[in-house]
Amino acid sequence: MNYWLMKSEPDSFSIDDLAARPEKTEHWDGVRNYQARNMMRDQMKKGDLIFFYHSSCKQPSIVGIARVIKEAYPDFTAFDIKNKYYDPRSSPSNPRWYMVNVQFVRKLKRDISLQELKTYKSLAGLPLLQRGNRLSIMPIGKNQWDFILKLEHQSS
Repeated sequence: MNYWLMKSEPDSFSIDDLAARPEKTEHWDGVRNYQARNMMRDQMKKGDLIFFYHSSCKQPSIVGIARVIKEAYPDFTAFDIKNKYYDPRSSPSNPRWYMVNVQFVRKLKRDISLQELKTYKSLAGLPLLQRGNRLSIMPIGKNQWDFILKLEHQSS
């Protein structure tokens, strides 16, 4: 099993939005970075777990857990001229962008802020904390995953 962190702006799509979807499931569209696309397309597998991270907000934080329930397939929003993620260089016969389907698992008992994550030396290698890393999808090591899960039971 792989572990991931996926960022979403809560004003656009929050953990609560995912929980409110039918079957608590949604496609994760709009990834327009080749490195993030490649990870999603080539490495994400059904059953992988995801930290759902709220970004570009007052307090960026890990807020919940989701799981991959459908592996990568062409991102159909890239083919829709009316969609904000439209890409004229992508087509159904030659897709440039991919997405996966994710399903809500649960909200964390408390949000774990970026500020707090930065205080733990054992998380120094976490891609989220690397200077200049702005990827919306990133791998999380099993040890990092377990450490972060333990944090939800502590007070910040």
